[in-house]
Amino acid sequence: MSPADAASVCSAEHASWLSTPLRRLITDPRRILRGLVSGGDRVADLGCGPGYFTLPLAEAVGGSGQVIAVDLQAAMLDKVRERATRSGLLERIELQRCGPASLGLSEAAPLDFVLAFWMVHEVPDAAHLMAEVCAALRPGGRFLLVEPRGHVGQAAWRRTVQAAEAVGLSVVERRRVAISRAALLERPAT
Repeated sequence: MSPADAASVCSAEHASWLSTPLRRLITDPRRILRGLVSGGDRVADLGCGPGYFTLPLAEAVGGSGQVIAVDLQAAMLDKVRERATRSGLLERIELQRCGPASLGLSEAAPLDFVLAFWMVHEVPDAAHLMAEVCAALRPGGRFLLVEPRGHVGQAAWRRTVQAAEAVGLSVVERRRVAISRAALLERPAT
């Protein structure tokens, strides 16, 4: 990863703002995830940060499900481990440090659901990320892609969605998420 790429990633030192009560008012993870994940599901939270979505996902998948929390920074995964331990959810979460060129999802496949919340704009090769996500999803598996309006303009958003469609994912629903652009995509069942 080049220094320029590292600068575009939210630092673990500044991660506390990612889990504030104010953020929960604006982007409540339980509301956003409602109806997308069920008990027993195997899911991945890409760019999980300190676990803002990871813990609600772990609650949703129940004791028979699993969440793969993926992040580039070991310090972020340490924060997830600490929060999950306090919440009694660590046994449902697999912490996975990815590299700058790969998410490392091939061993996690097949996945029922993947979440990429406010992180694709930080990735140097979105097309490669989309290919990895598509390959890891089971047929009929879903991918919730959410980007912040402040960082991602309409043209960039369109390119990101087109990259997902180019690898075989289909938009099944445009989602409403505050201050964001969002789409629910699916890997075709056949």
